[in-house]
Amino acid sequence: MKLRKSVYMKDYQEEIITLFTELLNVPSPSGQEDKMIDYLLEKLKSLGYDPEKDHSGNVYVKIKGDRSDISCCLAAHIDEIGLMVTKINEDGSLNVERVGGSLPWKYGERPVEIFGKNAIIKGLTSMGSGHGGRKSDTQIKWDEVKIITGYSTEKLRSYGIEAGTRILPLRSDCGPHILGEENDPLLAAWTFDDRMGVVALLRLLKVMKEEGIQPKIDMIIAFTVQEETSCFGARSLAQKIKPTYFVAVDGCPTASHSPIEMDERPGIWLKDRRQFYSEELIERLTNAANKVGVELQRAIFTGAASDASSVGMTGFADQLATIGHVRNNSHGYEVASLEAFENLFKTLKEFVSTWVE
Repeated sequence: MKLRKSVYMKDYQEEIITLFTELLNVPSPSGQEDKMIDYLLEKLKSLGYDPEKDHSGNVYVKIKGDRSDISCCLAAHIDEIGLMVTKINEDGSLNVERVGGSLPWKYGERPVEIFGKNAIIKGLTSMGSGHGGRKSDTQIKWDEVKIITGYSTEKLRSYGIEAGTRILPLRSDCGPHILGEENDPLLAAWTFDDRMGVVALLRLLKVMKEEGIQPKIDMIIAFTVQEETSCFGARSLAQKIKPTYFVAVDGCPTASHSPIEMDERPGIWLKDRRQFYSEELIERLTNAANKVGVELQRAIFTGAASDASSVGMTGFADQLATIGHVRNNSHGYEVASLEAFENLFKTLKEFVSTWVE
């Protein structure tokens, strides 16, 4: 999908959208991130790095700092929410269960891609008739939803579709789209989570090469698997590398209990449902943001968690933080200020470039 550049669009905004569009076109359901892993390995090599991949599927780059007694891992997860086949019915329709935080009322009735072992086919989420079917507009559950395929059970099995097969929205339906005023646009897509964290870290690695930025401490830039289902990738990686600091670069969804707003200011998490985040690390990131003229919104979550807080539960990092863009419509067709992504990148660049004891 190619977006026409507005006369108001800045070069960095075009860079964000171009890279994000590339990533959106790569399907990466949680637990089956192979295509994204291959993309990242090639991308990182093209930037001049020698990436590593562990047996969990995590991809990461180690960058030597001025001092090696402490280290910091910046991590964005590469998996996305979706669906999983639980049963093939006699009429060729599929029963499904969610993978990650997929909700029926977010999906609606829409075309999807079904990733069989031997073929990728299209299907359609079906929630029944609106004429005399459901007697109320209460939220539907996944056990009431079918995926219509139009194929026989034999044909589906020949395509390698079985229990466990992953399903995602059509890539062509994912966006992105530019909304609003041309000189201060919004960006919308299904979904940012967490491709926009990946965009930030890829841009960071690119500028570190171009400008010869030498971090003050050892840095690990990581792209982790299975965040949406268990944060397994981050926990596995942290056990191997044991970083002093672990920072998840993700997003800050708006929530009724957290007074954050969708604007150009990124957000930083103070706590989530698992634990409090490190005040020292929050201060370091906030100071880095302030130095480049960026204000961070302070977010509190009671129902969310991140790779960072999951790493905290393992005890394999000393201090933790989560930082990212503020977005509306989490786990759906998400929308955010385009400028927030640039402000996140500038904050991370300043953070890795300076370290004051």
